[in-house]
Amino acid sequence: MNSFLQKFYFLLVFIVFANIVALGQKNNKLKTIIVDAGHGGEDSGASGDYENSLKSNEKNITLAISLKLVELLKKQFPDLNIVPTRTTDIYQSPIEKAKIANENKGDLFLCIHADYAPTQTGKRQVGSHTVKRYSVTYKGTGKKRKKITTPYLSEEPVYEYYKMPFSRTGTSVWIFAAHKTSDKLKAIITESGQDESSFHDGSTTDSSYNNYDFNTPEGMAMAQVYAKRYQEKSEWLGRLVNNEIEKTNRPALGVNQRQIGIWVLQATKMPSILIETGFINNPEDEKYLNSEDGQLELARAITNAVVEYRNHLEINNEK
Repeated sequence: MNSFLQKFYFLLVFIVFANIVALGQKNNKLKTIIVDAGHGGEDSGASGDYENSLKSNEKNITLAISLKLVELLKKQFPDLNIVPTRTTDIYQSPIEKAKIANENKGDLFLCIHADYAPTQTGKRQVGSHTVKRYSVTYKGTGKKRKKITTPYLSEEPVYEYYKMPFSRTGTSVWIFAAHKTSDKLKAIITESGQDESSFHDGSTTDSSYNNYDFNTPEGMAMAQVYAKRYQEKSEWLGRLVNNEIEKTNRPALGVNQRQIGIWVLQATKMPSILIETGFINNPEDEKYLNSEDGQLELARAITNAVVEYRNHLEINNEK
């Protein structure tokens, strides 16, 4: 296919999708909410791997928060269909998660995760030991020069290495959108000496990254179609969640997008957000994420955001 025909083809695809979008936007009713507990089964996700951590696994934290969120949403919206992707410790591929959301005709996709930033290695002295060393001297000159080796004992330190906890805390929201990162999270990234792609667990499973090239003609068309249909609502809901997190006095790290995308948010045909509830390798956050109070507070914050989101949709439907 030559370049002209290729451009024409993608333009035609974009026009068709745009028309579908226009039809889909006529109905703003919220009927079905999908709640996804990140990871599960053989995919444990991130873990608290620093020294003296709780050794918790992300999959267990996300399930606990998601179950509380499902319960609160059902109480708040008895007229809506609340669908969890999993309610037990099972593995689901990104394809399965997206299929559950799309086949249930979800109007909203809430993906629960726990964040992770690469840890640094610390070093400390834990004792000392005696080591036999040798000093070398020479005696004489020319052919009579001799090497003299003298043994001696040396007391030397013994070190141990350990993983240091990540120093920052907070909850962030992620969407599939034009590439951007909030100032708050940029500050954390800069301070930690990492780039955006190093945050989260780096897993190739679940809802992690892909290498889709959005600079190709089809990639740009897909991004534009998604933006027109879902991006604004996703970003709007993300801001509502961020606002509710601020009310809990937790650091709210804004609405963000990784440079290489989040697969499950791209594959779900509905407004979708991923909530990084806290850093699992930060002591304060790890305790919070494992506590009943912390899990419930996060679930309530997300529920409150969905209430405001739905109220706005219904107001617009009446106009």
